Amino acid sequence: MNALVYKPNLKEAQTRLRSLYAREAGDRIFATMAIPSAALTQFARAYPHGACSEPDLAKRMGFWDDFLRERAAVDDDAMPAAYLSELDQGLYGGLLGAEVRFMAHPDSGWISSMVPPLLADWSEFERLRFDPAHPWWQRYVRQLDVFVAGSRGKFGISHFILIDGLNFVFELLGATRTYLSLDEHPEMIRRAIDFAFDLNVRVHEKFFETVPSLEGGTFSNFAQWLPGRVVSESIDPYHMTSVAYFERWGREPAERIMTHFDGGVIHLHANGRHLLEAAATLRGLKAMLLADDLGFPPAFELVERLKGRVGDVPVSVFAPYEVFQARLARHDLPGGVLYQVQAAPSVDAANRLMELVRAYRV
Repeated sequence: MNALVYKPNLKEAQTRLRSLYAREAGDRIFATMAIPSAALTQFARAYPHGACSEPDLAKRMGFWDDFLRERAAVDDDAMPAAYLSELDQGLYGGLLGAEVRFMAHPDSGWISSMVPPLLADWSEFERLRFDPAHPWWQRYVRQLDVFVAGSRGKFGISHFILIDGLNFVFELLGATRTYLSLDEHPEMIRRAIDFAFDLNVRVHEKFFETVPSLEGGTFSNFAQWLPGRVVSESIDPYHMTSVAYFERWGREPAERIMTHFDGGVIHLHANGRHLLEAAATLRGLKAMLLADDLGFPPAFELVERLKGRVGDVPVSVFAPYEVFQARLARHDLPGGVLYQVQAAPSVDAANRLMELVRAYRV
C-alpha cells in the first residue's frame, strides 16, 4: 500500500519516521497526539475492566475502524494501525493446548489474552507440538483475514508482541518455576527457548505473509512505522533479574529473533530501567518504548537522563499534554525521541502543537 484514507499526511509522517529510525534525527523531536475518543467511551460502556468472553472479530474490527477514523484529521507522527491485542499473549500457549483467557482494558480499547501455566512439570515438555490444524492457528489466520479485509485502504495492522525466551517458559510453567529452572534445569530452559524461536518464527512469518506493508515497512503500535519486517520483542522477565542474568539468558534469544527478521523494537517497564544500557546494545534493535508503572517516576520526567543512557537509540515516552506543551515552549526537550502526548483537548489543539513540534530543533 502507498496511501491510507485515515492518514492524509502519510508521506510527511513516513519521511519523518524513516529519519528517526535511521538515527539521523537526533536534533529533532516527534510526537503522537491522543485526542478525546467517542469510540473509547463507547468501548468502556460495553467492557468494564476485567475478565471477559472471547470477543467477536467483526466487532473488534469495527472498534478500530471507528477509533482510527476519529483520528484522521490529526496531523501528527502517528500511523493509523489496529493492534491485534486478542493474540498478544494467549495465542502462543493456546496453540499448544493452554486455556486462553481474555481481559478488557477500557483505557486503551484492547481485549488482551493470557494463559495459565500449561505444563505440570518439565516431564510434559516432550508432548508439545505445533499443528497448523489446531483451532487457535485457524483462529489466528481468520483474525488476520478479517482485519486485512476491514482495514484495506484505510489503516494498517500493527505487528504484535513476540512471546519467546523466558516469556514463553512463563506460559509453560509460570514465573516462579521458570526462574527456579534457570539454575535447576538450565538444559530444559534452553530447549524451551529453541522451541519458542521456531514457534514465533512461524507465527510472525504468517503475519508478514498476510498483512500488507507500507512500502515494505511495518506498522507498530508504539513506534508507528519502521522500514522492513520488524518484530516487537519483549524482555519483561529479565526486569526481575540482574543484568548478568539478562546477558546470560536474554540477549541471545532477543538478538536471534530480531536478526531473523529486519530488526525489532522493545519496551522497558520502569522496574527494568537497570537494563537500559544492555538493552540498547541488542543487535537488530530499532527503537524502545520506556513505559510507566506505579511506584516509579514517569519516564517523561527523566527523559534527558534515560535518553542519555541509550545514546542514539530512538526512544518513545508518554507525556501529559500540558507538561509537554510547557517544556516545548521552554525548549528543553531532548531530540531523537517520539513523545506520545496524552489527552490533547481537541484536534485543533493537537495540530497547533504539532506545528511547533515539526519546527523544533535541539
